[in-house]
Amino acid sequence: MANSVNISIEAPIENQIQEITYDGQEIYQAPLSMSENLSRLAQKIDFSKTEDEFCNIKKEGESSIEAKSEDENKEPGYQSSLWPWDSVRNKLRNALTEVGVLADVLSIAKEKRYMVLDPIQAEQVDNRPMVQVYGRKKALGAAGAVLLAGVERLRASETMRMTRNMPDFHIDLLRLRQNWRLKKVSNTIVGDLSYRTAGSKFSQTGVFEVTKAPEEQIAQAMSMNSSGPAPSALRVTVPPELQGVAFISVLCQKEQEDVVTATLSSSALNCPGTLPGDGAELHWQQKLEAAQNVLFCKELFARLAAEAVQLDASIPHMVVGNQIMATVLPGIQLLIGLCHNNGQNNNNTEVIKSEASTGKSEHDHVLEHSLHQLLRAVHHNNTHHPFPHPATGPLGPSKRRSLAGPMAADRYELLEMSKEQSLLEQIIQQAQHFFMRRRSEYVLDTIAKEVKDPLIVSHWNALNSPTQSCVKINIVAYGYDAVCRTSLVVHVGEKTLKCICRDGKVRHLSYELQELRDLIYCQTYQHQMTAVQAVGRCMGWQLLASSAHLGSGPVEPLGNASSCLLASPNGDRMIAIRCEPSVGIQVFIAQSPRKDFFASELVQDKKWENLGGAFKEIKLDKMEGKNFLNKMELLMACLSSPS
Repeated sequence: MANSVNISIEAPIENQIQEITYDGQEIYQAPLSMSENLSRLAQKIDFSKTEDEFCNIKKEGESSIEAKSEDENKEPGYQSSLWPWDSVRNKLRNALTEVGVLADVLSIAKEKRYMVLDPIQAEQVDNRPMVQVYGRKKALGAAGAVLLAGVERLRASETMRMTRNMPDFHIDLLRLRQNWRLKKVSNTIVGDLSYRTAGSKFSQTGVFEVTKAPEEQIAQAMSMNSSGPAPSALRVTVPPELQGVAFISVLCQKEQEDVVTATLSSSALNCPGTLPGDGAELHWQQKLEAAQNVLFCKELFARLAAEAVQLDASIPHMVVGNQIMATVLPGIQLLIGLCHNNGQNNNNTEVIKSEASTGKSEHDHVLEHSLHQLLRAVHHNNTHHPFPHPATGPLGPSKRRSLAGPMAADRYELLEMSKEQSLLEQIIQQAQHFFMRRRSEYVLDTIAKEVKDPLIVSHWNALNSPTQSCVKINIVAYGYDAVCRTSLVVHVGEKTLKCICRDGKVRHLSYELQELRDLIYCQTYQHQMTAVQAVGRCMGWQLLASSAHLGSGPVEPLGNASSCLLASPNGDRMIAIRCEPSVGIQVFIAQSPRKDFFASELVQDKKWENLGGAFKEIKLDKMEGKNFLNKMELLMACLSSPS
């Protein structure tokens, strides 16, 4: 008889194919879990058959296998039983028996009619109520003693304060809590002067400690300053790195080849709230405000320094110690430094090196104020997010970004939405606009002083942005502003100028001063030509020809030469005016009949003598008149008279 062994049947590695998509992708059926596989196999067991039937089936299978092997005359091998799940069925039957026994035991224990379970009686503990009463009385007495000691201490302190007229510690502490955040940690009162609740993410903490000042020190301060305000009963201790005064120094100066920098002394720090003298003590409010200002300046400088290192500029920014150097315009540098004086000594004082060999630059308070505003705007944006639209949307994205999906914004627009200018870029743009505005003012004032005829009047717009301003330039002649007026609008940007002329043409200029100067000169001479024509129309003269870009004569280095030709009402006088920006204005006159006309064999008719004669130049500087237009008016009136 062959020996029977158990053969383990494993599921195939590859699952059955459930679906094949149109693109040829096969979707396999998920494999069965262990519980699902067990239930599938258990369904194959026929629990209605007894063990004897299974044994008979097993014997019949073995006999048939032996007969088959003898017929084939082969060596007998290992054969398995006919019913492979026989052991599983037996184990399940045994488990059913055990579960039935367990159910009988639980029914016996639950129902009292079969068996009663009596608990074991625990040992009795001796209760002594008087011992508990004495223990509680002792604990209450200790707590009462602590409270009485505190009351006596407060009463003695209040009596001494009323006797010596000393300030109250708790009143000062109440005033301190009205302006600063305080909390009690163990037996110590600490506070926080940082801007974290306002939206700051600076890592440095602003924790300070509040203690009660010694009574001897308060009495000594009251005796020294009897007429002044009463000293405070609080003593505020701030970290050493936040002591003293600090400010952000912003300087704009020209680049120099050999810059010799010198260190400012602590006495040169020109910022609000100076350090006290020897033996003096600041009030806790002033001390905390100064420490908070130091923390704010350090956060601002740390942010600017990090941005200066990360920005990829054409001319790299430099961060050396407590100083940041950035190029605003060619030849002009912006220096931003942290000045911190803790009052210890000059060697340990953190200062900015801002003095060159030629002289000391002036601190720009406007740009410093702009830096403070920019950082406070960052704090405000960190805590004030735009309200979502709709109200169920996520909190954080702006309204423009929320509409990017419905408006089908492309990748370029999304990238533009995500771009944000850093503080250093914004302050550099403001510095560039500051220099462009100052240069434009200098050019306009210089030209207004140099050119007396016509008058150049500049009107600067009072409502400007930090990076955009506007100036309106009016070119008029004295006494003839109602006849002709040339207006020019200049938008001063960061690195460019946008000029809108009278004829509507828009010209974009760079940061070079000469371009604006050339434009103003060209507009001035164009105004003179336009004004002469307007005066001629008022005097009854006729415009024969006019050209703003005259092709004759030498090439002008600045602009183009222009000219016009006017005829008198009778037609016997003509005035030719030529305007060259490099030379000036030239006036020529001609008259008819010609005095040099002589009849010849070819030309014998007298009518040809009415042609204008040769033009003669007039010396304008010898004529009477306040300005050019006044002289031209007198000249036209003189040539129009019949005499």
